[in-house]
Amino acid sequence: MENIDNENVKFDCSRGCAVTKDSETGEYDCGYRLGCCKLESYNWLKGVTQEQFKDLFEVRFKNTRKGIYVNASGQVIRTGDLVIVEAANGHDLGIVTLEGPVVGRQMKCKCVDPETTPLKKIYRRAKPFDITKWQEAIARETETMIQARRIAAELGLDMKIGDVEFQGDGTKAIFYYIADGRVDFRQLIKVYAEEFRIRIEMKQIGARQEAGLIGGLGVCGRELCCANYITNFQSISTSAARVQDLSLNPQKLAGQCGKLKCCLNYEVANYMDAQSRIPKVVEPLEFEDGPVYLVKTDILQETMYFSYEKGSLSNVFPLTAEEVREVIMMNRNGQKPESLKNNPEPIGPQFISAVGDDSITRFDKPKKSKGKNRGRSRDNRGGGGKGHRPRREQS
Repeated sequence: MENIDNENVKFDCSRGCAVTKDSETGEYDCGYRLGCCKLESYNWLKGVTQEQFKDLFEVRFKNTRKGIYVNASGQVIRTGDLVIVEAANGHDLGIVTLEGPVVGRQMKCKCVDPETTPLKKIYRRAKPFDITKWQEAIARETETMIQARRIAAELGLDMKIGDVEFQGDGTKAIFYYIADGRVDFRQLIKVYAEEFRIRIEMKQIGARQEAGLIGGLGVCGRELCCANYITNFQSISTSAARVQDLSLNPQKLAGQCGKLKCCLNYEVANYMDAQSRIPKVVEPLEFEDGPVYLVKTDILQETMYFSYEKGSLSNVFPLTAEEVREVIMMNRNGQKPESLKNNPEPIGPQFISAVGDDSITRFDKPKKSKGKNRGRSRDNRGGGGKGHRPRREQS
């Protein structure tokens, strides 16, 4: 899009576009911004064409929804075009985000069969007056959401309006709400219809979807995964924390949505694979100088730490998982290996702070010397001081 640095440019990351309003004519110019949306899909088959997918396109609306549409306009549609598409009532405006064979892959992932599933149509490319009406409808979303929350509170409903999305023609709005139980909408919808003069659709979302709509930063310092790229939320249980040997502290395991963090599932497969190679130690291992007790296990490094004192971390000796398995087999056969004290010196528990092992004064400027011995050093260089040995002349 041209003039991207203009002060009049408005970036709409919920839809992945940049909008510029002409101050003279009042018309809107909307351009597609690649990668500026959570629902972004990378076209790794760009430039590849297949006849069966030539009229299929992925159209994205707000951050909550997108779908597959068939081009029935007869016009040439490309990625980044704003198009008018079929809706349940009226028409909607969306942005084309994918074209070509990769759309077929997306349909297969969503279990959509183009031969049996009726697909909605793309009517035409959006015209300037369509974009103007679309932007006017978008401008009403924030105010409508605030009023909708006030009305729901006055009616005493146990719910929260999380977001509002207007249809492209401005005749319908989707109200996304969060509620723990079932809510009776009959009176609410009547009040909304009288207040906003539009068709109403209520859609329930969970706490994770709400956090993705609001956004924010996690404890890791990065943008929330639900706001950045996660669209399909999987169930998370405390067993994921147990597998990774994490402390079952709900304050540390819960995210900003109040649910268990989505990132708990990221490394579960690696931990389960590593745990399959670590033997189970249910009783102390017998050595020549006495039993040793398991006090700690490093799952990813497949290292187990033992101590001669039960529950003590003062003198800890490491053994690999393979060595522990050999010791268990020897104990079963009535044999006891040599003392662990013959191994290298025991290591204590290793703790790493959040800032590393650097000194806190590493950013301070080095102090300059005050030059107390400046005169003495000058005398030594010049040779005029006491005790100076004359240089021997070379013959």
